[in-house]
Amino acid sequence: MTKPTIHMNGTSGKDLLKQYRNAMEALSAAGDALAKCGPNGRDYYPQGQEAIVAALDEHRSRRERLSAIYDEITELAIHCVGAAQDR
Repeated sequence: MTKPTIHMNGTSGKDLLKQYRNAMEALSAAGDALAKCGPNGRDYYPQGQEAIVAALDEHRSRRERLSAIYDEITELAIHCVGAAQDR
């Protein structure tokens, strides 16, 4: 992961940290919303037994990808913490 270099001519660590925290809050809200719309077997049984299995796998994959993005943004935020405190 390429992390920003925090210096006088760039975005301040404080501003970067705020931006990353805002992104983390939005991703968390998206994760909550995604969790609530998980597949329900009653919506898939007409397609056959494998349909719900596939839908659950796809849903799990979406949640994992969103979680991975959240983790990346968290890592970027942690990178900015010290610089945000210095200014």
